[in-house]
Amino acid sequence: MEKFITLAHGSGGRQTSELIGSIFKKHFANELFTPDDAAVLPVKADLIAMSTDGFVVSPWRFAGGNIGKLSICGTVNDIACMGAIPKYITCAFIIEEGFPVADLEEIAAAMAKTAAEAGVKIVAGDTKVVGKGQVDKVFITTAGVGEQIPGVRTSGAIAQVGDAVIVSGDVGRHGCTILLERDEFGIDADVTSDCAPLGKTVEAILSVSKDIHVIRDATRGGVGTVLYEICDQSQIGINIKAADIPVADPVKGVCGMLGLDPLYLACEGRLVIFAPQGVANDIVKALHSMPYSTNAAIIGEVTENAGKVTIEQPFGGKTILPQPTGELLPRIC
Repeated sequence: MEKFITLAHGSGGRQTSELIGSIFKKHFANELFTPDDAAVLPVKADLIAMSTDGFVVSPWRFAGGNIGKLSICGTVNDIACMGAIPKYITCAFIIEEGFPVADLEEIAAAMAKTAAEAGVKIVAGDTKVVGKGQVDKVFITTAGVGEQIPGVRTSGAIAQVGDAVIVSGDVGRHGCTILLERDEFGIDADVTSDCAPLGKTVEAILSVSKDIHVIRDATRGGVGTVLYEICDQSQIGINIKAADIPVADPVKGVCGMLGLDPLYLACEGRLVIFAPQGVANDIVKALHSMPYSTNAAIIGEVTENAGKVTIEQPFGGKTILPQPTGELLPRIC
């Protein structure tokens, strides 16, 4: 096997077979993984949830993960947020000519490890190789399928006035991590991405109550963007308390130096949950019992002030949280 990816690896011939066998089949093999054109999968549920996503993060490796881990987490989390148990994933790679084979294997190994943790099987895939400069090293596209949990319906369109607004952990870490990895500002801070698979976390909160109205993962655009999306979908307002929003001290420091708001920095392992007040504390307790949500908190509630997200400051007073505009950090997922 060569040390670097060549155009021949995408030709469909011997080199392609060698690449699939030595990297992808080696790490992804399971009883459902197939070299055929499509995988045939058992599904027991009456309803399934299906999602697709593309991953183009730069740099592809970062503190706390890499594009491979990210691709599995992002897909698993999208399915779980719909109240489904993630089961199967397919993946397609677009690889730049000259990309090191050892780096590709690192990515595949991270995908396999994360899939095993999440309880999903990678069942099929595709590989394309393009010329130098046509992509930035490696892009991954995934599709995932999950089995819907009976009696659960979550949607950004069904938030209700009075709902508690919960975040499953400290916010802004992934976006801050990617910013630091690019080393454009010469800032040294101990920040690690929150990238994590959250399927089991969602199962834990649904075991408390199936009457959860919204579960959303705060990826590109962060928590602030999610709040405005829910406002628009449900035609409600939201009031949050700045003092209750968990933010890691290093993230606060970086944001303070650069004038950034952690509410608008991407997360890759954080949920925003809207649920009735009567079950909110029990949901937070369940979150605290799970490994990726030990500092979950209630940060606000849903109001009748449709289309407005307001934030109460620790020193008193309430202001409107600015709506997100522009592109704060390109290529963060």
